[in-house]
Amino acid sequence: MTDFVPGLELSRLFYAEAVRPILESNFPVLPHSAALIGRGSEVLGFDDEVSTDHDWKPRVLLFLREENPAVAETLRRELPAEYRGRSIDAAAPGVLGSIGVHTIHGYFRDTLKVEIHDELTAEDWLTFPEQTLRTLTAGAVHHDEAGLQDVRDRLAYYPRDVWLYLLIAGWWRVHPEMNLVGRTGSVGDELGSALIGSRLVTDLMRLCFLMERQYAPYSKWFGTAFARLDCGPELQPILTEVLRAGTWQERERALNAAYEKLGAMHNALELTEPVTIGVEQMWDRPFKVAWADYPGLLAAQIKDPAVLSILERWPVGPVDQFRELLWRPHNRTLLLRVFEQE
Repeated sequence: MTDFVPGLELSRLFYAEAVRPILESNFPVLPHSAALIGRGSEVLGFDDEVSTDHDWKPRVLLFLREENPAVAETLRRELPAEYRGRSIDAAAPGVLGSIGVHTIHGYFRDTLKVEIHDELTAEDWLTFPEQTLRTLTAGAVHHDEAGLQDVRDRLAYYPRDVWLYLLIAGWWRVHPEMNLVGRTGSVGDELGSALIGSRLVTDLMRLCFLMERQYAPYSKWFGTAFARLDCGPELQPILTEVLRAGTWQERERALNAAYEKLGAMHNALELTEPVTIGVEQMWDRPFKVAWADYPGLLAAQIKDPAVLSILERWPVGPVDQFRELLWRPHNRTLLLRVFEQE
């Protein structure tokens, strides 16, 4: 077996050394884009030797301005059976084959169920799975004559008011459960307390991705990507302490420390006036929670009427919060109903 080469680099070499010469010889004036985006750990830059045991091969996606079946047929015929010691799956071009040939319009319609050159609405953004947005904006573009990077730039991150809404929804996932870590633990349910604590850790990590304006990947790479955020090195030990805590009191202290760190991150964004987090005791109960009115302060900054309309009905958040759903593109038309006006 050859030495491991990361998939993004292998894709670049495969395009330059094997695919592009065929295109230049047979279609010298055909504008195209070439990239590695979409599914695959290598797109995110997280692949390693273990990744090569399935669906890992020299891959490149070609994008044309309009359909041209002759391109795929020519590549099937002329590509070698192997490249740098790895088999090439050129018999059936597709997303997980070595070659995918698409139009930009068709690829994004199939992937997001949207006409990508139309104006994107708040409802569109909230029903695009975050993990899919990451795969479409990660990876690499090796060559671009068809306008692929323009589309990726449009999807680079949420519009400002949608982003603010998602921050609000994120805080509302945290606030109602802050005291429940102590409440469950106080009646002897340390397992329940630990489960709530672990859910809060996930929600706090998602808030960190939002504050750093990065799309979060799906569960396999969620922690790996979090570690590479600017806040990752500082917050990882604190959040790990939450997960390792043996008592609700230890769990509560670690969570409050994490809340304070996120409060500082919020202030650094300068979206609102600086906020001072108060650690408060819940009524006469022995539970301490950190609190600041982030949702109210952020809501005051939203101007887009469409986003305000969604917010006023209650911040349910993005499609990613519907955890039981399969994130297939055809589900998006059903999910749009969640955000319809009453």
